[in-house]
Amino acid sequence: MAATKASLLVVVVTLMLFSCARQPVPEGDNLPGFFLGYWHGLTIIYSLVWHLFDHSVRIYAFPNSGGWYDFGFALGAGSILGGSASAATRKEQR
Repeated sequence: MAATKASLLVVVVTLMLFSCARQPVPEGDNLPGFFLGYWHGLTIIYSLVWHLFDHSVRIYAFPNSGGWYDFGFALGAGSILGGSASAATRKEQR
């Protein structure tokens, strides 16, 4: 019972801290959209390795156009990382 209350307290405090976070509003007309998000998703592994040596390289573009960039990024990252389909089609070996 005490562990449940402690877990609930951690969740509530975490949500309260996350609610304080905010990002600046993107400005301009030339923001990355769906296709650049897809490209960034496809190159996520290379960007991560490159970022380890050069901190000016970012994996995710900000500011971006919002939902379409996120959707493209998720599709690209999912296709290069295998997505859930690779786990679903993996045969159990005995």
